[in-house]
Amino acid sequence: MHLSSADRPEPGPTLAQLLALIAAGTLDVVVAPCGTGVPVSDVVLHDPGEERDEDAWAATGLVLLAVGVEVASPEAVDVLRAADRAGAAAVVMRRGARGPRAALLEAAERGRTALLTRGPVQSWTEVLGQLRTALVHSVPDRSGSAAGVDGLRLGDLSGLANTVADLVGGAITIEDPQSRVLAYSRMDHEPDPMRRLTILGQEVPRWRVVQLRESGFFQALWNTDDVVRLPADERYAERLAVAVRHGSEVLGSIWAAADGRPLAEDAVAALRTAARAAVPHLSHHRTWGRAAAWAREGSVHALLSGNGQAAHDVGLVRGRPYAVLVAEAYDGPEPAPGDAGQRAQRVLDVLALQAAAYRPGCVTARSGQRLYVLVPAVDGESDPARTLLATARSVPRGVVFAGAGPVVSDPAELPASRDAAELVVRVLRERAARLTPHGAGSAVASYAEVAAEAAVLRLLDRVEPLWQEISGPVHAMLEHDRSHGARYGESVAAYLDAFGDTAAAARHLNVHPNTLRYRLRRARELFGVDLADPAVRFLAETGLRLGPARPRS
Repeated sequence: MHLSSADRPEPGPTLAQLLALIAAGTLDVVVAPCGTGVPVSDVVLHDPGEERDEDAWAATGLVLLAVGVEVASPEAVDVLRAADRAGAAAVVMRRGARGPRAALLEAAERGRTALLTRGPVQSWTEVLGQLRTALVHSVPDRSGSAAGVDGLRLGDLSGLANTVADLVGGAITIEDPQSRVLAYSRMDHEPDPMRRLTILGQEVPRWRVVQLRESGFFQALWNTDDVVRLPADERYAERLAVAVRHGSEVLGSIWAAADGRPLAEDAVAALRTAARAAVPHLSHHRTWGRAAAWAREGSVHALLSGNGQAAHDVGLVRGRPYAVLVAEAYDGPEPAPGDAGQRAQRVLDVLALQAAAYRPGCVTARSGQRLYVLVPAVDGESDPARTLLATARSVPRGVVFAGAGPVVSDPAELPASRDAAELVVRVLRERAARLTPHGAGSAVASYAEVAAEAAVLRLLDRVEPLWQEISGPVHAMLEHDRSHGARYGESVAAYLDAFGDTAAAARHLNVHPNTLRYRLRRARELFGVDLADPAVRFLAETGLRLGPARPRS
């Protein structure tokens, strides 16, 4: 952040105006020696390392978010003094449990830079987003008047759409950069087929998006500040579109369609004005929409962890039956360069969208490579996630293990359904590791379909602590494999899985049957693993299921 006097942004709204537009409790003013009427030009994340070159470092009018600095820390005073010398309007630090030290308060009172603290609930990302949104909303429009769209509640996209519709004399749709519908104006006339499809699907149909992309329409839209015209044809009415952007960042677009009457003569000028006025509203929607989504996902995870009170926050109905679906995406043993994790995430994105469209009341939450779906049951059905499992089978790329837990009678019982669904995923993953190369292959199942294998896993979870405390021939064999890279355990496991069919086990291991017979004989001679003994077979089956010796190729 090295700003010359020529590069510094013009003074903007005051600190007081920004604080009035963000959520209560987000920031607290500790000391403001010049009051909160000081102008603010921008909000930036602050790196204390910038202070080392004080001649080049300037922060006039900036609000600095001192990430990693707590008001009680020793460096807090130095950070505040350096910011004051650079002309910063304010510095925000983390509050902490002890509060600011006397030395920090004294330094703040002697300077000009206001000292603010961040609340314990908000993250730095949320604070930055709220302040940036407030800054955009407060900056006066120097390029023209936004008459007719002032006075709307910040983030009221439906109100904005209706107001713009009155100005242009047509039907308005506000979309994000991915052509998903954020808001649309009231319908005074029968919409044309495209508007109907877009509103019902809450996004522009994919085939239409492809058409507009291939025709170059989107390229023209995203690369100009002006209104772009899409002529009418025999099926669809004329449309005007304009991008909504903040600086170089595209926030979305506004579309106007003839609504049973020609568009107003000044519709183009009205859309230009609307695009400027929409910036703070779309910024607010994006910031708070993400925050709300994070909070909702947190409530879902709290509910699945046993906090039944979170059902209200998630929107689940008490006394209604639900089931949990868990989908785990695997990116393959050798993901393409630069694509590690991305393919799996795209698979989960598709599943989340299809889950949301599957049935009203479906709720989703992500956790790493896993997607959790809470599915409401209707009309006494015992397996409401069956169609979703079929959806998982249809995903063409990546590897997906999806498991459906049993239906429970109330949201408070969802942790049991989640545990069962996660156990199904474990069964499918281990089954794939045994039967296919590198553990690859998609698989889906309900708990009822894998109940026996799931019960074995539950049993093994209980047995494992005891297994670690005892010793015997199987322990000796597995320890030898770990120490010497041998494959005796893998060979015994394949033999047991094949019910003693040496030829089938050898094929699974991709070795000659004589090689397998030699390994089994050596396992008996070296460690006492005699598979003719029922007790040894039982111990071998148990120990090999607990260890990594199952064959993977």
